Amino acid sequence: MALPQPSRSSTALVTGASSGIGAEIARELARRGHGVTLVARREERLRELAGELKDAHGINAGTFACDLGDAAARDALTAEIGKRGLEVEILVDNAGFGGFGSFVELGRERQLDMVRLNVEAMVDLMGRYMPLMQQRGRGGIINIASVAAFQPLPDNATYAATKAFVLSLGEAVQEELKGSGVTVTTVCPGPVRTEFMDAADMSGAEENTPGFVWTTPEEVAAEAVTGAEKGKRVVVPGTLSQAAALVGQHSPRFVALPLAKQIWRRAVP
Repeated sequence: MALPQPSRSSTALVTGASSGIGAEIARELARRGHGVTLVARREERLRELAGELKDAHGINAGTFACDLGDAAARDALTAEIGKRGLEVEILVDNAGFGGFGSFVELGRERQLDMVRLNVEAMVDLMGRYMPLMQQRGRGGIINIASVAAFQPLPDNATYAATKAFVLSLGEAVQEELKGSGVTVTTVCPGPVRTEFMDAADMSGAEENTPGFVWTTPEEVAAEAVTGAEKGKRVVVPGTLSQAAALVGQHSPRFVALPLAKQIWRRAVP
């Protein structure tokens, strides 16, 4: 098993855990006996989930409400985990957001915030906890990217670029870690029925695209954790998403870019 065995002193740090994929990954890990530290901005939701996991599985479940895009908040999170006497042996970098619209329309500040959360926070948390995992000779990191990582996406340009970063970094670091007992699994889901679409101003996408395109957070979480247990480098949940990833990697850009722009503008009028 590539993921460490559960222990009372270890925790799985799950970011973006208040809903969607993050919450479901926390449930998958708790079912396997792992204690969890749940992080997101919505404290009430975190406490509800922590209570559910404690009652259902008898594991330690802690919460920490913060905005991980803020470097000071990440410092406070690390300090609090230390105070609780916990070792982060599993890190799930799930926190992130997107935005639909042209680069100019989205504006500088929103896109900088996106980079801070989707990229900077992930690099920071990996940089804090991966060396400790290496010293112990065990650990697992699950980074949530997107099928958008496999090609540029007009009207989702910055979001797709952040996810391409997540994928590239994860694949490279997984190779660096070979033989160390620590693994990095990058998960690249396609469209998922979560609150993500509303937060990204893409609320019409689900109604304007076929149902078979979509997956559920439960499906993504199950494949993510199973893939990490097997030490997989990349997990792309769902046959359709796997095909989209393949097309995105190998289609000529002069064909793929106009097509991607047309698809998104029809899906999100």
